[in-house]
Amino acid sequence: ITLSATFGFIIHFVTGMYASQIIYSLVQKPLEGLIQGLPGILLLMFVAQVFWVVGIHGMQMVKPIREPLLLAAIAANTAAFQAGEAVPNIVTMPYWDIYMTFGGSGATLGLLISIFLVSKRADYRKIAKMSFIPGLFNINEPLIYGLPIMLNPILAIPFIITPLITGTIGYFAISLGFAARSVVMVPWPVPAIINGYLSTAGDLGTVFTQIVCIIVSILIYLPFVKAANRSMVNEAEALN
Repeated sequence: ITLSATFGFIIHFVTGMYASQIIYSLVQKPLEGLIQGLPGILLLMFVAQVFWVVGIHGMQMVKPIREPLLLAAIAANTAAFQAGEAVPNIVTMPYWDIYMTFGGSGATLGLLISIFLVSKRADYRKIAKMSFIPGLFNINEPLIYGLPIMLNPILAIPFIITPLITGTIGYFAISLGFAARSVVMVPWPVPAIINGYLSTAGDLGTVFTQIVCIIVSILIYLPFVKAANRSMVNEAEALN
């Protein structure tokens, strides 16, 4: 503590700025500009999803990059909203939760519903039943490691691409003014639709957009769940 305080005092004495201000100006502010663009946030999500597929907790891997930037963005939005000013940021921590991780990483609420709709595999349906309540609260490790999704060439594809597509839908809905920008930091376990409503201080356009994203996620996952049905038949025939 003594060394850290001394170092901070010297920096402030020499530059007239605190170390945190220098770090923000040189590192965090440029990164905020990158993440606030659609390509940047999609790249970050893509990296997280690839980590998941190979068996590593993707959210924890990108957390050191994601959270300082997205939490700063929602803090700025909240301050602007309270001051009656224009809300500046599209991409925030709630944006990530509302449009890209409903049901958990990979937007797997769509996968759960797809399994209930078309899956003929008893193992998938049992795991989905056990995972449904946690999935409503955006906890999907039972699904990721139970089906499994990791190292699964069939389910890995929609698991990676779904949040990229739904995130894009959400981004353009906000850009066009149909959905509102987030102004309230809502905890990540808050269920889908409720989190969209609360984080935007009651914007119905956001709720509608999130419903559209859920439907899109179901449509993406459906053919891959059907393909998993066929793979089960092929495995059974191979054993016979």
